[in-house]
Amino acid sequence: MQAKIRSTTVLGVRHNGEIAVGADGQATMDKHVAKGNVRKIRKLQDGKVVTGFAGSTADAFMLLDKFDEKLTSYGGNLKRAAIELAKEWRKDQYLRKLEAMMVVADKDELLILSGTGDVLEPDSDVAAIGSGAMYAQAAALALKKHAPHLTARQMVEDALHIAADICIYTNHNLMIESPV
Repeated sequence: MQAKIRSTTVLGVRHNGEIAVGADGQATMDKHVAKGNVRKIRKLQDGKVVTGFAGSTADAFMLLDKFDEKLTSYGGNLKRAAIELAKEWRKDQYLRKLEAMMVVADKDELLILSGTGDVLEPDSDVAAIGSGAMYAQAAALALKKHAPHLTARQMVEDALHIAADICIYTNHNLMIESPV
């Protein structure tokens, strides 16, 4: 039996007109850390779109490539590209088997693309995926409520550090980006 790779906490926050997306760097295989500095955040469209991915690495890169194609096809329109990708994801037998999710953002939108081909707009302006998602999401929601003076980037950083303190599949090696 092949050991399942577990990893990733990806968090996106929209706050006071700013959006930031961040992720930790840990990949865990079975009960061991396989790598501590995985780069799970990517910029697309000359930095106008930021993505963070969770799940199987090969599947995540396949999904990332497909999403980038859709962005190009639809002139960088994030929501339209996400919806068109979701349509294709649900129809295509190969894509339906991908085990990956993404948080995607531009300067105006923050979305989750789920492993079932859904496009979700978070009600709370907090999007989280991966093993430590619920820890990071809870921390980000608390920061939005009780520390509104923080920037979106500071909230992502603090929430991911809180998740890393609690979740064994999350580390403190963070990468955080904002769309331009």
